[in-house]
Order: sequence, then structure tokens, then C-alpha cells
Amino acid sequence: MFIDTLEFEGLGNRSYLAGGQRGAVVVDPPRDVDQVIALAARRGVRIAYVAETHVHNDYVTGGLELARLTGARYLVPAGAQVSFTRTPVADGDVSEVDEGLVLRAIATPGHTPHHTSYVLEEKGRAVAAFTGGSLLIGSVGRPDLVDPRLTEQLARAQHASVHRLAAALDDEVPVLPTHGFGSFCSSSQAEGEASTIGQERTSNDAFTLEADAFVKQVLAGLENVPAYYTHMGPANAAGPAPVDLTPPEPADAAQIAERLAAGEWVVDLRNRVAFADGHVAGSFNFEATGKLATYLAWLIPWGKPVTLLADTPAQIADAQRELTRVGIDRPAAAATGDPATWVRHGERLVSFPRADFAGLVGAHERGEDVVVLDVRRDSERANGFLTGSVHIPLHELHSRSGEVPDGTVWVHCAGGMRAAIAASLLDATGRKVIAIDDGFDAAADTGLSITRP
Repeated sequence: MFIDTLEFEGLGNRSYLAGGQRGAVVVDPPRDVDQVIALAARRGVRIAYVAETHVHNDYVTGGLELARLTGARYLVPAGAQVSFTRTPVADGDVSEVDEGLVLRAIATPGHTPHHTSYVLEEKGRAVAAFTGGSLLIGSVGRPDLVDPRLTEQLARAQHASVHRLAAALDDEVPVLPTHGFGSFCSSSQAEGEASTIGQERTSNDAFTLEADAFVKQVLAGLENVPAYYTHMGPANAAGPAPVDLTPPEPADAAQIAERLAAGEWVVDLRNRVAFADGHVAGSFNFEATGKLATYLAWLIPWGKPVTLLADTPAQIADAQRELTRVGIDRPAAAATGDPATWVRHGERLVSFPRADFAGLVGAHERGEDVVVLDVRRDSERANGFLTGSVHIPLHELHSRSGEVPDGTVWVHCAGGMRAAIAASLLDATGRKVIAIDDGFDAAADTGLSITRP
């Protein structure tokens, strides 16, 4: 028996391939299924089942396509309203994956009303629990993504579900969730990469708190929902189309300028240092090594054409693959190589400064006209903020940039990546910006005034 994990750090999710000598099951597969097929081929197993724990709200699944390509049975919770043919799964259903290896469905509503976990059993003994968006490591899946009217009801169901799951399993059984590694599908961000039922019993608030206290805590801690989530559930319920990962059309300087003039998005995937030093005026910086899919899909007007700029074709290919997972299927065009070739003859790249919090102190001491913009989320700012700073969360900045006061904008987040995105958004509008590439914890050490709750 084996269990392989496919990790998608940009989305904070995991998928799993588990099986025996000949047969295997894939749990919550990614949109780009070629890597799953390749992994199964290396293992020398046939994918007999593709299992979804729920209709996902944070990414586009590859389950339907994977089942079509492999001939696997597509297991989808019976309560999920979908528009394609699948094998409906109800509580207690058992599927034989390989000789002596079965997958047992356990209804665990809470993240969605139809959510189902799967327990892998070898010769009658539970060896793993694929918990999807139910029991996470140190947390649970958030209950507010289906319908605001159901949020409290689903939070209460989430509490009951994890208790039911734990009651059916021994302490040593590994907990293998889909969400929770930075995903916004998690009700709270917890530490840890691996866990067991026993560890969760003693450390997860879903077990240590009574139902009423747990529900109150979950509801109070819910973060903003990424805007693109509204498109994920319907896409998954309808049945996603296959992806096309062939290289996008090459773009020269004239085409890049034309696309910018047409109001399309030109996204520079280079690191924030290189972007600040020189970039195409009007382009936006979303680092390929950051949470590209999450933040680009969250900020871009849905359906807006996007052109990608990067150092190498490999970076374009990696970004293209990641973006398909959130429904941004085909970049309009792409360009790589020397950034100087991305602008027309006679034009120049533009730049803006980077600094740390000590630099901000110096600007204050020199009496400069400084506007400090905090683009962290509400929950982060609630723990402390620079006195006098303006607060516009990054995901709201594109539509609220007109609210930023006049002056040189010193923009910060918690570590620098989101500040770089924000600086590029403001720079594209003609504002004078300085990106603070520094950890927020360093601000206190500089003597800057911080307002605490």
C-alpha cells in the first residue's frame, strides 16, 4: 500500500494518489491531470477511482477529465448538484481500490452540505483518512462558502462531523486533508504539515471546545473570501473542460503596448526586486514564486485577458499551469528574455524605489510628504498597525486606489510580497510609490509608533 501527496503550495492545497500493487484512487485531483497520470504510471498502477470530497470553491478540479482519460469511476458525493454523469457516493459506501484495499465514504457535512471524507482501509484496518475540507491540521474547513444563510448551521455541522470521524478511527490514523496549508478554504491558519486523529483530538479547537464555543470562534475568525471563489463552484458543478497547456502566443513590444492600451492586464512574473528596478509602464508585478494564482485571480476582473512577462519560457509554463487551476485557462500572450525588449524603440522601462522600515523613519525625520499604506488583511491589522497609516487591503486596492491620499506612498504588508503587488498597481496609475520590502515585525524595532488593540 502507498500514499503519494501532490502539493500545490500556491493554493495551499494537496491531492493524493493512493493504492496497492495494481489499482489506485486519486482524491481531489488538480486541474492539470497530466502529472497525476505520470505519477500513476511511475507507480505502475491503474487509476480505478477518482474521488471528490466536495464541489470545490477554491480551485477548478481535474476530476472529470481524469476519469474520462483513465476510465476510472468518478466518485462524487450524492448530495452535490452537478451536470455530468458520475458515481454518486453516500455515507458508508465502499469501493474496492485493490485487493484488500478499500475506500469507505463517511458523510462529513460542514465545509459544504454534501461534504464527504474517505477512509482508506487495508485488510479491514483504517490506514488513512482523506478529510478534504472537513478536519484539517489544527483547524477545519470554513463553513461560509456556500450560502451566508447556512454559515452557522454548517459550522455546527462541521463540529459534529469531525467528532463523528474521530469516533470511527483510531488515534494513529493519519489525517490527510485537501485544504489548510495556506488555503483560504481553511477557517483559520494553523501550523503543521502532518497529523493524526490522536494529535487532532488534543490540539484542534473542534475537539477541545464545546459546540457553541467552537461555532462562535469559527464565525468570528472568518477571513475575506477571494473574489474568484464565486466562479469555482459553478465551474466544477458544470464539469470543467480539459486544459490547454501549449505555449501562449509570443508578444513583442508593440503588442504589449497595444494590450495595455486596450485595458488588458500585463503581468510581470519576475521577482519584486527585478520588477522595481525596471518594468514596462502599466504592468503589474505578481511574483511567480508567490501565491500567484490566489492573488492574481482575486484581483483581476474576471475574464480580463492577461499577458505574462517572465525571465524564461519555463516560468511562463509554470505560471500557465498554476493559473489553469483557478480557471484562468489561456494567457492572451507572453514574452520572455531581456525586459528592455518589452518596450518599443525610444521608450524606457520605469522603476520605483524599495526600502525597509528604517527608511520610512528617515523619511519622517526629513519631513517628507509621506503616506503610509497598509495592504494587509483586516485580521492582520487588528493585531497592530503603524499609527496614522491608511488601510486598504490588497484585494480591494485596484478598485479603491483613488482613496489613497496625495503624497509619496510607502506601501507595506507583512513581509513584502503583497506590498510589491500593491506598489505596482499604484505605479501603473502614475502614483509615486516606495515598496517596503521588510517584515512588519521589524517596524517596532525602528521606533515607529504602532497602535495596538
